[in-house]
Amino acid sequence: MKRLAFTILFFFVVVSSQTLLAAPPPPPSVQPPCWPPPCVPIDGGISALIAAGAAYGAKKLYDKKKKGSNLA
Repeated sequence: MKRLAFTILFFFVVVSSQTLLAAPPPPPSVQPPCWPPPCVPIDGGISALIAAGAAYGAKKLYDKKKKGSNLA
């Protein structure tokens, strides 16, 4: 009897959790998210990567120079 009650309760929890966690769909959009359509955000990530690479290279050069080894 306990196993049957556990099975029914488990089934109820699994089925109800799927319904409770479901979110309504987003409202339909009339226009695309950006215009013109090929929306490729290049500036934000590329400029941060270039700045990080330049800082990393400068630190490596500084460490080599401080250590006293030849740069060439």
